[in-house]
Amino acid sequence: MKRSQFLKRILTGLAVSAAYIVAGKLSLRLASVHPSVSPVWPPTGIAIAALLMLGRRFWPSIFAGAFIVNVTTAGSVASSLGIALGNTLEAVVATSLVTRFANGRHVFEKSWDVLRFALYAVMSTALAATIGVTSLTMSGFASWNQYGLNWRTWWLGDAAGALIFAPFLLLWTLNSRPKWSKKQILEASALFICTLLTAGIVFGPVFHAQIRNDPWTFLCTPFLVWAAFRFGPREASAVICVLCTMEVVGTVHGYGPFVRKSPNDSLLLLQSFIGLQALMILIFAAEVSERQRQEERVKRLAVSDPLTGLANYRVLLERIGMEIKRYQRNGRPFSVVLLDLDGLKKINDTHGHVVGSAALCRLAEVLYVSCRDIDTPARYGGDEFALVLPEISAEYARKVAQRISQRLAEDAEVPRLTVSVGVAEYPRDGLTIEHLLSAADRTLYEIKLRAASSSRALSSS
Repeated sequence: MKRSQFLKRILTGLAVSAAYIVAGKLSLRLASVHPSVSPVWPPTGIAIAALLMLGRRFWPSIFAGAFIVNVTTAGSVASSLGIALGNTLEAVVATSLVTRFANGRHVFEKSWDVLRFALYAVMSTALAATIGVTSLTMSGFASWNQYGLNWRTWWLGDAAGALIFAPFLLLWTLNSRPKWSKKQILEASALFICTLLTAGIVFGPVFHAQIRNDPWTFLCTPFLVWAAFRFGPREASAVICVLCTMEVVGTVHGYGPFVRKSPNDSLLLLQSFIGLQALMILIFAAEVSERQRQEERVKRLAVSDPLTGLANYRVLLERIGMEIKRYQRNGRPFSVVLLDLDGLKKINDTHGHVVGSAALCRLAEVLYVSCRDIDTPARYGGDEFALVLPEISAEYARKVAQRISQRLAEDAEVPRLTVSVGVAEYPRDGLTIEHLLSAADRTLYEIKLRAASSSRALSSS
């Protein structure tokens, strides 16, 4: 097992290095101010996402990838080692800060964590730019007069790479299988097609003459908002990456509103715009997703008991009402079972309220496994529980109750649990919800009184 895990780690590390090398070599094809300085640098996002997902122990993969990219491009072994050191420290520092202060790999779930990620990415990429440009300059492969230009290009390229590509890789690695309905699949397809068409218009050759001097820069923004609002951070990050790719290709070929005299200035302006846009959209998507999670939590609390997770009293009444209406349509009776946990007060007094709460949860688990999918287990209140059994007679409902009692008796956990049971059948025992529950409650307490009388008789004898 250890050998297979070691081999898996080696292969994973090699895959990370290969991805870094391929992305780095492609990015350096866009370099214009210096062969080793590119205004577009996705490897930063790859490195940060890899260390967040796999752990900081994979830093040698980043170091090896960065070294190979630079030693095969320009400079010496010494300058390439310095650049690789800066790129590795960049990823390690950003990952450490995100893990410590921004919820780690789940950084894009909350808006404040997204802001922290952006801050740490900007800080760490400045470190890489400083070490990298200094290594090139001190080795004689770059001029001190160009230090400011090289540093700015390096820093903005790395920062944009972190903001654009790290969210995409991290979010889609954590959850690569979207659970979409057919309607959502159609909407996602429409979003993707509209995004491609719009980006093709703005950054393509067809309308280049009209767009170049018109304020069409923000025409793609509504599709980012659409993805963030209707889907979430994961899908928004994918749209950001698609737009970034098309915008870079278009700008390199001289199309779109970001084209300037210098290719480097064009790409820096584009990357700055996309990076800020990505940050704002990710914050918006995280805020929308967080609000949706809160709404879902409120809905769950409105229909479930917070301790046991069973349906609450409100849902119990609704289900009984639904079964009454069903009976009026098909004429099939149903049953309600009330269960009272015996001696809960004694358990609380002897073992404490934590054990008492655990006892309630143990009974709830037994109810879960004893029910069909169409049955409704619910917490009636306090130490009382209820079962709604559709199309079940009182006789069969008693068998269900016996099965529950038997499972509790087989549970060896201390304290041992027992229940008193009352059963009522609709419409035999009541024609309304109140009458039906009262009949079951009456039966339950009659059984409880008989059990108490038998216990007193045994103790007196």
